[in-house]
Amino acid sequence: QVQLVESGGGLVQAGGSLRLSCAVSGRTFSSSVMGWFRQAPGKSREFVAAIRWSDGSTRYLVSVKGRFTISRDNVKNTVALQMNSLKPEDTAVYYCAAGESDFITVVSTRYDYWGQGTQVTVSS
Repeated sequence: QVQLVESGGGLVQAGGSLRLSCAVSGRTFSSSVMGWFRQAPGKSREFVAAIRWSDGSTRYLVSVKGRFTISRDNVKNTVALQMNSLKPEDTAVYYCAAGESDFITVVSTRYDYWGQGTQVTVSS
């Protein structure tokens, strides 16, 4: 059973930076892709970024490309999301997710394990 624990959320002013981290335990070959999603109040969950454990291939939501960077540490079993130039519209609860498929997908239902989420609030 894969368990995910997020940390690093908080309150930041527009233009600032935050770094989210996801600690992965119980990881086996069954978790091939890690993703970050977010959900703002009254909105559906939205794909933000994903990375494949094996080769580091990444995929991003268009609106965060160039501002956010996803990375993984295969030794520490952690995945990070570095968020720069934050905007008020980035405000949401951010979730870490793990998928068993090797395909990097933006579809939330294709991910098998989820963390509890961490709040990110960007003030204008």
